[in-house]
Amino acid sequence: MRFKNFITIYGRNPVVEALENNELKIYALHLSKSNKKSDKLDKIIALAKKRGIEIKYHDKDKLSRISKNKKQDQGVALDIIFDNLKDESYLKDLKSYRVIALDRVTNPQNLGMIIRSATAGNIDAIILAKKGNAPLVSPLTIKASSGTLFKLPIIYIDSLFKTLQNLQKENATLYTLDLQAKEDLFATSLVKRAIFILGNETFGVSKEINELSDKKVKIFMNRGIESLNVACTGTLLAFLK
Repeated sequence: MRFKNFITIYGRNPVVEALENNELKIYALHLSKSNKKSDKLDKIIALAKKRGIEIKYHDKDKLSRISKNKKQDQGVALDIIFDNLKDESYLKDLKSYRVIALDRVTNPQNLGMIIRSATAGNIDAIILAKKGNAPLVSPLTIKASSGTLFKLPIIYIDSLFKTLQNLQKENATLYTLDLQAKEDLFATSLVKRAIFILGNETFGVSKEINELSDKKVKIFMNRGIESLNVACTGTLLAFLK
């Protein structure tokens, strides 16, 4: 049985790193029956057995359906349980919320630091697309989050654009952080359902998301500084009054 709160990772090195991290709650290890014996594979099996994790063997095609990446799974996949994974319906039950949505944030350290700040601050959830962002499960993300990865609801979705569109229909207001904006973030009167969109470290928010946005705001800065690192911006958003 496959559950919606699973994240499946693949590849021998990532699987070893995940198995070595005791903070991760793991459901099952999946191996291809066609795998040839190797030291790395022996290590994976030994780590799984040490932790009492179920090991399931599949033919190559079944394994590729589990990993969803036949070319790169190396015959290995691992189901990691996230009790805090949600879908967009989670927000429909909240009368008010402050949420950070991430649009192609590709640096895992930035992702981890944003999660940490959001968890410590006044953010109710993070919206993260499964593709286009840094991986939710990676050594750098886990380290940068300092153990907060499993404490904050993470709305893990397929399409950021569609999810934001749907939430707009539920009376959410989308705030894009935009260097060209004229409105000061800290002078903005926030609505009950506020979603702040943070973009890529180099290119910012994508054009289609920017056009979807209801309000564009910026952080006005001194001494000729134009912008902050996306993780720093996430920290400021997390502690907005």
